[in-house]
This record gives sequence, C-alpha cells and structure tokens, in this order.
Amino acid sequence: MIVRIMGEGQWRVDDSHFVELNKLDDELLAEMESGDKDGFRRTLCALLDAVRHCGSPMPDDSLEPSELILPSPEATLDEVRDMLSDDGLIPG
Repeated sequence: MIVRIMGEGQWRVDDSHFVELNKLDDELLAEMESGDKDGFRRTLCALLDAVRHCGSPMPDDSLEPSELILPSPEATLDEVRDMLSDDGLIPG
C-alpha cells in the first residue's frame, strides 16, 4: 500500500505492518475522543515514525496515487479530526 504523509512524501508499506499501524490509529482515536492533547501528539508522531520505519520511501518524482493519506506531524487535533473516518485514519 502507498501511504502519503502530508508535506513529506510517500512510502510503500507492506500490508503485514497494518496490524501495528491500526493499533496506533486506535490509540490516536481514543486520545482525540478524550481530549488528551499530549497523548495525541505522542501517538501521532509514533504512527508517522512507524510508517517511515517499516515503509520504503518512494522517489519524489513518483506519481503513484496514495491509498492512505496521513496528516503531517505538525497537524493539530482539529485538523486530524477533520480527516477521520469512523475507523480512524486507517480503515480496518
């Protein structure tokens, strides 16, 4: 799957990593619902770091469509809330 981190670029992430990513996404959703801004920031950074770590960066000139778009590390709680679906940032 191709994952875009807004403002940074794209990573190709093997489907086998989505259990870990979904766990972080669930934590992020819970922190947003409780209004835990510190936890939100910490978990958002952990989620993005996990994508960077387990994914392979794609060339900047690649024009492949992103199947998943994640917010930038600087995104606010409200900006991320606007991106959410019922499943969080990551479907499933």
